[in-house]
Amino acid sequence: MKVKNLSRRHVLRGILNGGVVAVALPVLDCLLDDNGKAWASTGEALPVRFGTWFWGLGATNRIFVPEKVGAGYEIPSQLAPVGRVQQHVNLITNLNAFRDGEPNLCHYSGWIIGRTGKAPKSSAEQPGETLDITVANQIGRTTRFRTLTASATGDFRNTVSYENANSPNPPEISPLEFYTRLFGADFQDPNAPTFTPNPRIMVRRSVLSGVLDEIKSMQKTVGAADRQRLDEYFTGLRHLEKQFDQQLTKPEPIAACHAPPVITQDPKMGVEVEQVEKRHRMLTDLMVMAVACDQTRVFNMAYSNAQANTVKEGYEKPHHTTTHEEPIDGALHYQPQCAYFSSRAIEEWAYFVEAFSKIREGSGSLLDNMLIYANTDHGEARIHSLNNMVAFTAGRAGGRVKTGLHVDAGATGVTRVGFTAMRAMGVDLPNWGVKSNMTDKAFSEILV
Repeated sequence: MKVKNLSRRHVLRGILNGGVVAVALPVLDCLLDDNGKAWASTGEALPVRFGTWFWGLGATNRIFVPEKVGAGYEIPSQLAPVGRVQQHVNLITNLNAFRDGEPNLCHYSGWIIGRTGKAPKSSAEQPGETLDITVANQIGRTTRFRTLTASATGDFRNTVSYENANSPNPPEISPLEFYTRLFGADFQDPNAPTFTPNPRIMVRRSVLSGVLDEIKSMQKTVGAADRQRLDEYFTGLRHLEKQFDQQLTKPEPIAACHAPPVITQDPKMGVEVEQVEKRHRMLTDLMVMAVACDQTRVFNMAYSNAQANTVKEGYEKPHHTTTHEEPIDGALHYQPQCAYFSSRAIEEWAYFVEAFSKIREGSGSLLDNMLIYANTDHGEARIHSLNNMVAFTAGRAGGRVKTGLHVDAGATGVTRVGFTAMRAMGVDLPNWGVKSNMTDKAFSEILV
């Protein structure tokens, strides 16, 4: 039932100790349209977010890839954790990353092609703009953070997000520092009864205005090449200016938003699977609430690095070494220890998806209003191939994507997944990728 004369900006007023108190309403069902997907007063849709998730060393395809395609596919043993979230995800198999005459750079070529559309010439060649940044430039300019990136590896060098070849986005690796960044002194609780602009942000905003004016003046006096560099710098600072403006404006109330329990210390920073799992889950829970509180609409999470150096208690080899040295079991016809490590990664993927699905938003969940793209660096882990790769999507992107499907890509390019994701997020590109990795074919099976 809709209530007349009630809007999302309505406040409850009262008297406390002789003073007037104004308290904003949370996101009530009566403020939404009949479908629970937009504000009733304006028709403005709830925001749609984009995220990525990464794990290293692919899968053991023999016990990972279902035989059936479409809906209701069977769940092989290594895919077992996905059974809990099957209705929320799409599994895409039989993908290829094309080298275009460049070397197969182990643990490098595959994920770079999947996120930038281009085969690197060497491991020293840094990737250009990754797809999360392409999407962020479309939807991420009005939030406190344009993007957020985190990694459970414990190594800040393990990033999968690049602004350009010279500007990696270093990930948060410490749950304690991530908590402080998100919910420390600069956090503006959208459900707080009062709002006081942060004086530190006001000073930064004032200083930035002066810098922007100075750049405008400089652009008139320098040559064409420097003018282009200044223009790129100016664009980046304008993004920062918008973020400052957002932090100086009282946020809309969000019922699902609440600061998580305070983190007082970090877990151990080792690479044993239980330690990585604990860090991953702590970082995930923080990321979920950052999105729920609309601090960002674009995010990245890495479970492991591309070399996948996780270790198992009582077993002498890390995951990566295991793929090279463990013999194939004669009865199972695959590497059982290698399969163990991959299965632990997929367990964490399922946790990541579940965490977003548990937050209610409108008539559905937070996951319904987002799309997450999950990829890896190789196909069959044992041979470090760039063929028969797998990927996932999760979430319905506000109704733009179908879920619960297994799609056989038919040995087409892995870039089709990224292109499909960007199309679902409203990025209007006629094609994406370079040379053989260029594609203009989205997966119509999953787009609405």
